[in-house]
Amino acid sequence: MTCIPTLFSEVFILKPNRHKDERGFFSETYVASELTKALGKSIPFCQDNLTQSKKGVLRGLHYQLQPHSQSKLVSVVQGAVLDVVVDIRKGSPTFGQHFSQELSSENQLQLFIPRGFAHGYITLSETSLFCYKVDAYYHPESEGSIAPEDPELGIDWKLPLKEWIRSEKDKIHPSLSKAQVFDYNETLYG
Repeated sequence: MTCIPTLFSEVFILKPNRHKDERGFFSETYVASELTKALGKSIPFCQDNLTQSKKGVLRGLHYQLQPHSQSKLVSVVQGAVLDVVVDIRKGSPTFGQHFSQELSSENQLQLFIPRGFAHGYITLSETSLFCYKVDAYYHPESEGSIAPEDPELGIDWKLPLKEWIRSEKDKIHPSLSKAQVFDYNETLYG
């Protein structure tokens, strides 16, 4: 597995090794020891999630606040998405900045997102199957969100707003300036 740094020193792109032959390919999509080596710390993932979406579905920008914040390891099994991570740690030198990466079944890239970052993605292909591991269970009372169209963020979602498909809940997220966020000194890992 190759670990590729990003704009944020705490967020990593992971590229699993792919072994191909005439039958197809084999890839180890999660190796705890490799992730531990990259992060310098073990992440105790407790749940795997899978979402299916059609083109234009935008999910996010979501996060869980303390004490139920989550780290995530995300990937795409079918199709392609634009995955976006926003630093929401007040006081961080990169607060309010974002990083985006296309994740697809073709490139098989994964993204590790620690606590303290908002996360969202939009499906670019006709459909997508999006997988993610989390290291804490979902708690509705700790849910946080930011409007993906917030002009302060300046995110290019690769599809125009009129093509976005969002849940009613995802249409009413606050801007970053009005959202409840993390303190830079809060823990990134569980």
